[in-house]
Amino acid sequence: MSQNTPAQPASTTKPRISTRIAAIAESATLAVDAKAKALKAAGRPVIGFGAGEPDFPTPDYIVEAAVAAAKDPANHRYTPAAGLPALREAIAAKTLRDSGYEVSPGQVLVTNGGKQAVYQAFATVVDPGDEVLLPAPYWTTYPEAIRLAGGVPVEVFAGDDQGYLVTVEQLEAARTERTKALLFCSPSNPTGAVYSPEQTAAIGRWAHEHGIWVLTDEIYEHLTYDDAVFTPIVRAVPELADTTIVLNGVAKTYAMTGWRVGWMIGPVDVIKAATNLQSHLTSNVANVSQRAAIAAVSGDLSAVETMRTAFDRRRRTMVAMLGQIHGVRIPVPRGAFYAYPSVHGVLGRTIRGVTPTTSAELATLILAQVEVAVVPGEAFGPSGFLRLSYALGDDDLVEGVTRIQGLLAEAE
Repeated sequence: MSQNTPAQPASTTKPRISTRIAAIAESATLAVDAKAKALKAAGRPVIGFGAGEPDFPTPDYIVEAAVAAAKDPANHRYTPAAGLPALREAIAAKTLRDSGYEVSPGQVLVTNGGKQAVYQAFATVVDPGDEVLLPAPYWTTYPEAIRLAGGVPVEVFAGDDQGYLVTVEQLEAARTERTKALLFCSPSNPTGAVYSPEQTAAIGRWAHEHGIWVLTDEIYEHLTYDDAVFTPIVRAVPELADTTIVLNGVAKTYAMTGWRVGWMIGPVDVIKAATNLQSHLTSNVANVSQRAAIAAVSGDLSAVETMRTAFDRRRRTMVAMLGQIHGVRIPVPRGAFYAYPSVHGVLGRTIRGVTPTTSAELATLILAQVEVAVVPGEAFGPSGFLRLSYALGDDDLVEGVTRIQGLLAEAE
């Protein structure tokens, strides 16, 4: 070979994308929302029930705090990876106010949204091969975050006949010597189910008895309806404090999904380890967003109550309308802003020449035929369900469900 001839690359069978990353599924909820928005941008009259995103603007007093922060040069620089000290103190004070127990600012880590808190929590306490009990239906990100940490998600399914609430007996049946943690989410995304104080305490005592970590997602804490109450699992079972990580954020409560501020609360050693991870992953959360979050968590809850009242009205409208569809069963959601109807009674019936046998096929048919975007149950566990968010305007909600009613009325 001539000395001037460039060497040819050695043949290789190594994949271009790492196995770990290639195994991650796209967020189904964000995918549905993106598709709906793309169709809208193209001029189609699509109504999207996909995203868990309040349709309200962020309250003015929070925005004003951000504007002031943007003008302050102190916020133009790096700040501590764990979060602004003032925000960590405010979150600790908010926890005492809303959850009824004390934590120190040193037990708080501010993250880039709730998703980063979820990922870092699993990454910090789960080793490869550890099993994590995952009540289903579950939020679509949980199993992916568990797998990224090397863990094994173990689904524990509770259907509509149980109101989507798992029992201690089910958890015990799924527990093995490899069980490391339990994901607990109440109020629930995607079902809107809320565990009672008694159910929460029973699950907490069971986890403590068996030395199981609890990762509790409390981001919908202020969105409950009827006689449902949010029960912090650490308040219900105080002895869990040393083996519990609380996941939360400003996104849902204060209509701040785009501001990207979440947090973890946990034992000091866990928070220190997660902070070390975050120092390499992202460093600090944007300071302007953190200043806005201080205003949010330190303020009163009057703006939150206004939004909650609207969600409640929309919830009742959606449940009533879905309940009129033959073959649809809808347990009444008592928290968050989602309805999770069972559509088993619709599957296998022919609609406009198509016979959907899965909820994914049904969701595709609904979008194609009446231009309404919903998320199929496969994104959250077993097939046979749909998730519809009622965090959208009243008129769009009624129009969207009316279209679904008309389409499914044609089922033969």
